[in-house]
Amino acid sequence: MAVSVDIKALLEAGVHFGHKTSRWHPKMAPYIHSKRQDSHIIDLTKTVEGLDKALPFLTKVAGSGKQVLFVGTKKQAKDIVKAAAEKANQPFVTERWIGGMLTNVNTVSAQIKKLKDLERRMASGDLEKRYNKLEVQRFQEEIDELNAKYGGIKDLNGRPGAIVVVDIIADANAVKEAKTLGVPVVGIVDTNANPDTIDYIVPGNDDAIKGLSLLLDYFTAAVAEGAGSVKKEEK
Repeated sequence: MAVSVDIKALLEAGVHFGHKTSRWHPKMAPYIHSKRQDSHIIDLTKTVEGLDKALPFLTKVAGSGKQVLFVGTKKQAKDIVKAAAEKANQPFVTERWIGGMLTNVNTVSAQIKKLKDLERRMASGDLEKRYNKLEVQRFQEEIDELNAKYGGIKDLNGRPGAIVVVDIIADANAVKEAKTLGVPVVGIVDTNANPDTIDYIVPGNDDAIKGLSLLLDYFTAAVAEGAGSVKKEEK
């Protein structure tokens, strides 16, 4: 059953509130409904249209057994993006997008291998047997540091089937790397952003937590539906 979008819920969550008119990007004109005082109002029928294309696509990606990488590194989005990705059992980047996360596979893989190895040795008590307390503490600090950088993509199996980006300006580097590799991008696009680089444009407020949470709920439901069909086939 396809995920159905409720335009009233989008309205109540404030997804239609764009940025100040002085900050708009002209290429977002087709997605703008009107002006209210000095801010643009996003046309929610366009948001629904965007979701109606993006959600079946995410279901299809997850249904093919590929992963969907969730990206949201700005302060107000971090926690909800991480929670959404974990709920859908998908990889995520919520701290800082480190250059080459997608394009420099060898370096990133080496760091993740190192992290997993240290975690395994810490859990087994191997490090405690071999090193003194101060040295073990330093290993733990290294594990924490590596987890902050790579923890969300520790279980990313090669190239993702798609990435979901909640702010295409804040995480422009993620979009750029995805485009380099030909990985489709689902992006929440506010009135101040250029939509040209996004494959599946979801016009919406990219700052309000309530709105972001609702849109992420739709994305995770779509991914979960696809992943569920994979599990059924495996049985």
